[in-house]
Amino acid sequence: MNNAVLVINCGSSSVKFSLLRAEEPHARLWSGAVERIGLANAALQARDANGATQEIRCDVTDHAAALALILDAVEKHVPAPQLVAAGHRVVHGGPNCDCPTLMTAAEEARLRALIPLAPLHQPHNLVGIAALRRARPELPQVACFDTSFHHDLPRLAQLTGLPRTYASEGIRRYGFHGLSYEYIVDQLHRDGVALERERILVAHLGNGASLCAIRKGRSVDTSLGFSTLAGLPMGTRCGDLDPGIVLYLLGERGMSLERVQRLLYQESGLLGISGSSRNMQDLLDRPDDPAAAEAVDYFCYQVRRQLAALTAALGGLDRLVFTGGIGANAPLVRSKICAGLDYLGVGLDTRRNAAGKRDIAAGTVAIDVMATDEELVIARHLRRVLTKSVTEALA
Repeated sequence: MNNAVLVINCGSSSVKFSLLRAEEPHARLWSGAVERIGLANAALQARDANGATQEIRCDVTDHAAALALILDAVEKHVPAPQLVAAGHRVVHGGPNCDCPTLMTAAEEARLRALIPLAPLHQPHNLVGIAALRRARPELPQVACFDTSFHHDLPRLAQLTGLPRTYASEGIRRYGFHGLSYEYIVDQLHRDGVALERERILVAHLGNGASLCAIRKGRSVDTSLGFSTLAGLPMGTRCGDLDPGIVLYLLGERGMSLERVQRLLYQESGLLGISGSSRNMQDLLDRPDDPAAAEAVDYFCYQVRRQLAALTAALGGLDRLVFTGGIGANAPLVRSKICAGLDYLGVGLDTRRNAAGKRDIAAGTVAIDVMATDEELVIARHLRRVLTKSVTEALA
């Protein structure tokens, strides 16, 4: 029997999924997404292991319906998999959780209490867990957290500058995109990179974006902090912002808390500055649009500025890795970010960069372009958690 695991990533109007072999090396059988949940033109789009694609259009009113569609499609269209477990990307694990966790009612309640710490992501992650539990109550589910990779940040990198009593309430810098960073570190290790020696910066650049400073394979600082708003500008999120602006909007402008939250999370970043799109490629395709060009330049300037700042946490820089949808696929963005960083030893081979090669360095700092694979990381965690669970049950 070919055992398989299902990896789920629930967003506000989509459910992304991957079906992988349960055994190493976790080959992908199927992957895709149900997009535009709740709208008339909702559809499941999927790709099999050979690259063949298919689309299933139907009425998908909510996440429960999306999960039911995915499970039905898996049973009908994938050859003989025995689904043995599901893993979920969950953005926030809280201050006391640094490892993947087998889901129970108590664990769901704990994660629900963390919704105020990640209001844009956590509710949708939990909806997916609940929907799959109702559809397949016998199926073990494991939550894997984006905060886990940063759990042991140095004390000074965790602090916020607020009175220390607030830290006991969970108000600290957490960091996110940890599953992506975990994949990159593991892949660098498999490629023979000397993690114990090298000072590494990883730029996870996509609709969500952050930087992570890594020493001895561990996170020592990151651009994201307490929430998924901080650090770099993103598709619709503002990035670092003077807190006085928020106070001004709430006070002098009389905005409601809900209105300010929508502004910061959904109307800012690339979308807000360009006035037209949150998608980097859309903006790059309009070089004659001054607002689009300025949004791109602002994004690259902020990445460059915060990248340089994080070298202070490392005491220098030996390797820079670009990943994420933008980082791995936008040569012009990589070029703009690296421009002017020659004083750090960062130099770009323009031909190799334009060709999308893995190694694009022309200076003393190694520069890699790597696709990330958060689903593979979750599958590996699933196997370890379930193996441990079985071992403990038999002990």
